[in-house]
Amino acid sequence: MIYLNGKLVPKSKAKVSVFDHGFLYGDGVYETLRAYNGIVFKIDEHIKRLFRSASMIGLKIPKTHDDIKRAIYKTIKTNRRKEAYIRISISRGPGPIGLNPELCLKPTLVIISSRFKDYPEKYYKKGLKIAIVDVRKNFKNALNPKIKSLNFLNNILAKIEAKKRGAYEAIMLNYKGNVAEGTITNVFFVKNNILCTPALDVGILDGITRRIILDIAKELKIKTKEGLFTRGHLYNAQEVFISNTTMEVMPVTKVDNIKISSRIGKITKMLGLEYKKKISDYITHVKRLH
Repeated sequence: MIYLNGKLVPKSKAKVSVFDHGFLYGDGVYETLRAYNGIVFKIDEHIKRLFRSASMIGLKIPKTHDDIKRAIYKTIKTNRRKEAYIRISISRGPGPIGLNPELCLKPTLVIISSRFKDYPEKYYKKGLKIAIVDVRKNFKNALNPKIKSLNFLNNILAKIEAKKRGAYEAIMLNYKGNVAEGTITNVFFVKNNILCTPALDVGILDGITRRIILDIAKELKIKTKEGLFTRGHLYNAQEVFISNTTMEVMPVTKVDNIKISSRIGKITKMLGLEYKKKISDYITHVKRLH
């Protein structure tokens, strides 16, 4: 069952107009969430960011924060999903062809809840290959990375290039040649036992998982640095990993044709385990409240 504009409808009947400006122009915003044992991790933070994205493109969401929260839980419960991947999409809505947002009278709100399919265990045990691609990250003054936009063509082109090079994920540089982020991930590396990640000013999304990882590092007394880095920093790192809501902490053992390590690094392992503990603590806390 798909949540579509206030109603749960069968997948076969969940249809959006060909005149929807999300389809025509990628005019809209989204969030991806993950449920563990029926509890949606950091749901309030994700909804807050959804409203921020919508506000930044002048899109008024026709629901409150709590309305969205209830709709998410209603969708996963109806689909009997304990372990779930959740995608919220809000587009400008249907309207005549044209770029003027005022042509659309009512946004389209969709919530999809699918069974979460675990990433292969070998990814976490042996690590992934990533590629630093030629496709550059959108200039932040052209499309602010704080907006989780439905328009994903920049990232898709980067993903295509990575796949051609036999890599799981693409890492994009910004227009100045600094490491930015992946197509759907933030990137971290360890050098001299310092956990490093690109600063937000580089032009990246303020990832919720990214922030949790930095907080965990500080709790573990691991030094952190958010700054400007080049591809050389990744090539010469002791450890590299990528992160997002669904994959959590994903080790990387090869960047382009440079082998980082034959085994998963100590700090990557520690952060991965502590991240899982944060999830467990969050679930326990939410269940106690209810």
